[in-house]
Amino acid sequence: MFASYFSRVRWLRSGLFWRTFFLLGALTTMSMSAWVGMISIVEREPQAQQISAQVISVVTITHAALTHSAPELRRELLFDLVSNEGIRVFPLEDDDKVEPPAKNALMPDIERLVKAKLGPQTRFSSEVNGVAGFWISFNIDGDQYWLMLERERIRGLTGVQWLGWASVVSLLSLVGAALISSLINRPLARLTAAARQIAEGKRPDPLPEKGPREILQANRSFNQMVDDLQQVESDRAVILAGISHDLRTPLARMQLEVELAHLSDEARVGIQSDIGQMDAIIGQFLDYAKPTEAASFINVDLGALLAETAREAERLADVRIHTDIADRAHVMGNGTDLKRVINNLIENARRYGKTPGTDVTEIDIKCSVKGMHTSKRVIVDIGDHGGGVPDDKLGELLKPFTRLDTARGQANGAGLGLAIVDRVLLRHGAELHVSNRDGGGLQFQIILRAVA
Repeated sequence: MFASYFSRVRWLRSGLFWRTFFLLGALTTMSMSAWVGMISIVEREPQAQQISAQVISVVTITHAALTHSAPELRRELLFDLVSNEGIRVFPLEDDDKVEPPAKNALMPDIERLVKAKLGPQTRFSSEVNGVAGFWISFNIDGDQYWLMLERERIRGLTGVQWLGWASVVSLLSLVGAALISSLINRPLARLTAAARQIAEGKRPDPLPEKGPREILQANRSFNQMVDDLQQVESDRAVILAGISHDLRTPLARMQLEVELAHLSDEARVGIQSDIGQMDAIIGQFLDYAKPTEAASFINVDLGALLAETAREAERLADVRIHTDIADRAHVMGNGTDLKRVINNLIENARRYGKTPGTDVTEIDIKCSVKGMHTSKRVIVDIGDHGGGVPDDKLGELLKPFTRLDTARGQANGAGLGLAIVDRVLLRHGAELHVSNRDGGGLQFQIILRAVA
């Protein structure tokens, strides 16, 4: 029940630091409340006994002093009691205006203990004839008197004092909770930042291999994983370079032999087309597997890059491109890889997004800059006016080796065109959204962080 409730609380779904902080703060508050309640209950009886003993002692001593002193010296004795001890004695009159004793948790116990010693006729009051204090009655030779004590002499910790101490303890507890949360979450935050750098194609600094055993083992395993990934990338680059050389050399030789062979024009064109397709497939594999190093990122004028790529694509007879490009659309990235992304999207639209009823592909390219300062983003929309893709197939577009006609797959390739787009943009820390346009056709939206 508590787990389902906590899962609905918004701050519990926020950062781990605040979750730990609030949980520790709540635990500390509940513990302190229980502690204060327990102390109040435990100390109530001893405090009541202490105050009762003090009241009984003062009344007994005053009674004895007044009883055994000479009548002519009683006035002087009363004056000494007032000036030195803060004790006042007044005759109890029937017309005295008496207020009931103070209402607090200790007063019933004090009355019970004092009456057990001084007699059940003992009266208590918090104010007599407009004078506030701790008033208690006693007898001297059948006459009734009031004895008034200053409240400070019998007062324990007040509610305000308890609140003050509780506030100090709460503040110190919250500071401690913040410190503990920071110490607990710092290694995890460092690990999260390093994992994010890997996702962005960067090599993070090694994590410190120190601290508790669990943190040490996690950081050591992560550092080993980073080294292994770096080795895999290096080995893959060497292997791909070898494959490219070993495959393209015989392809070039076959191309030369086809040119020199006595073949019909139809056969020669067919073989050359097959060789070209094989070379394109090899190029797609290399582009997909090629790592995008963050160290190669520079300030790229994405608007100029889009305009240049659009002009090159319009040289094809079956492509018409309409552009709306904002000025100063600069991003950090690899210009060659970003141009490959744009080319792949244009080529995908050219093959599968022809405007119905024509042999021409109309492509809309829009580039805008939104936001301010650190939140500024460059948004690129590339869409065609074709038939689009069924909604249930949109998720398959970016998968490697997708070749379904309904998913606009690469019928003449390895099905890596759009997968390369997704992979390159992921290394650039960009967002890629795919959707069907309202008027027909498919649209790709790219969101990149802008730079000044």
